[in-house]
Amino acid sequence: MSDSPFKYAADNSPTVLWNDSADPKELADAISWGAVGATCNPVIALTALKQNKEHWTQRIKDYSKQNPSKTDDAIGWAMVEELSINAAKLLEPAFEKYNGRNGRLSVQTDPRLFRDAKALTDQAEYFSKLAKNIIVKIPVTTEAVSAFEEATYRGVSLNATVSFTVAQTIAVAEAIERGLKRREAEGKDISQMGPVCTIMVGRTDDWVKVEADKKGISVDPGIMEWAGIAAFKNAYKIYQERGYRTRLLAAAFRNHMHWSEILGGDVVISPPYAWQVRINKSGIKPDLHSIEKPVESRILDPLLEKFDEFRKAYNEKDLPVSEFSNYGATVRTLRGFLQSTRDLESLVQDVLLPNPDK
Repeated sequence: MSDSPFKYAADNSPTVLWNDSADPKELADAISWGAVGATCNPVIALTALKQNKEHWTQRIKDYSKQNPSKTDDAIGWAMVEELSINAAKLLEPAFEKYNGRNGRLSVQTDPRLFRDAKALTDQAEYFSKLAKNIIVKIPVTTEAVSAFEEATYRGVSLNATVSFTVAQTIAVAEAIERGLKRREAEGKDISQMGPVCTIMVGRTDDWVKVEADKKGISVDPGIMEWAGIAAFKNAYKIYQERGYRTRLLAAAFRNHMHWSEILGGDVVISPPYAWQVRINKSGIKPDLHSIEKPVESRILDPLLEKFDEFRKAYNEKDLPVSEFSNYGATVRTLRGFLQSTRDLESLVQDVLLPNPDK
């Protein structure tokens, strides 16, 4: 086996690695371990800007002088765009190698637009033109489902985010299929489109644990670490059976099983940089058939029996589209993304108008 378990998996299975960060240094390391893509969201972007604070502080100052009418919020988003464009350049070789299916940098739409499908579609189209290898994230809310069809029809490669459940992944896959078929019917090219649908497996686990605390559910705590994995495996099985052209992507890592238990399929794994470093040091030998192995009944049965929120995540029919925006994991994640958007604006404000009391 090569030094990196990620490189070994990439060289010997269809499973590919995308780095869960647009930070250039972290992405360069991940590429050396076999990464062929990268993802970004408001939390990740804010962290990347803070990690290279000297550079971005100067860029904010320069940009504000060149664009005096821009608000702090607009300046912050301009920095995210610049960060994304720079990171996308590092992925161009993979983009060419995989003909657009990989080699993409994910840019997140403004989370404040989660109730507006048209605004999300328009912004997705705009972001997709920042570089040839951009893939755009849209949240899987009730109101946004239609945006997946329309943005796909416009030629945008999409990464569905704020997604935790089998029901959400199927709604996304069906919407993207409709968009692809509309393009095909009109003779429009789809050869370089590479849509993915994320399951934030660790956040699925988190929400099940919240339910356990709120309802006083007592189970072996280890089984709750499998909630996201079980949902992912079930979604993958359905995707394979139905032949969807969207790939699944695993994100929001909480333990190494969020990588090691879903290897071998035509899927994307997107761990944070810190988890890549950790797994590279672990000595874990990848099981390149783990995606095919069902979750044991001793784990799955109590999850299904005791956890209403897990049943909504696992069963295709237990979470209607009308409830996507109200699902607990969705609300928790959107709140975090919205806070990061406010924090990004505050970062710009602190650069341009430092607090004189400090």
